[in-house]
Amino acid sequence: MLSLVLTILFVHIAIYLVNTIGATTIDSVVWLLFLKLPTSTSRQAREQQRLKREVLQLKREMNNTSSQDEFAKWAKLRRRHDKTMEEYEAMNKTLTSQKASFDWTVKTARWLSTNGLKIFLQFWYSRTPVFALPAGWLPYYVEWMLSFPRAPVGSVSIQVWSSVCAATIAVLTEIVGSVLVLVAGRKKEPVPASSAGAKKAQ
Repeated sequence: MLSLVLTILFVHIAIYLVNTIGATTIDSVVWLLFLKLPTSTSRQAREQQRLKREVLQLKREMNNTSSQDEFAKWAKLRRRHDKTMEEYEAMNKTLTSQKASFDWTVKTARWLSTNGLKIFLQFWYSRTPVFALPAGWLPYYVEWMLSFPRAPVGSVSIQVWSSVCAATIAVLTEIVGSVLVLVAGRKKEPVPASSAGAKKAQ
């Protein structure tokens, strides 16, 4: 089983990723993956796409058919278009309702597995030291602050460790992002003409 130190760290990494990528993006990706599974919802989604293509095809055929010169053909296409459009809208309404329910389930599961888990751990392990500090290394008031609010003095509380993890992840990602931007910028810098001429002369 993961230690409390690593558990809190991984929870904060997950929270950071969700906040960075975006909940809406994650929900959309999970929905697309769900539609790949062999479920009744995925079958309905495929049927919806088929009806959409058929509606567009019939619309093009109607536009290419003269309602005056070929009225019988145009009227037949119009009836098929209206019927298919009605089926498509009914299917679309059903899928929209199912997606709303699915999104609510995903949001609930995501919150419970990230922020909910963090709150639960902070409450459940509020008196448990995450790790002990070496005796006599720090003044008493520093030890007291690190053990705030309920952990034994001389140890680091889960609340403090949680704050340290969140701050460290934010700082590290800023540093890594800045380094990547710097490296990418240097790769794109053009070689000065004088340097290029000197190299050719050599």
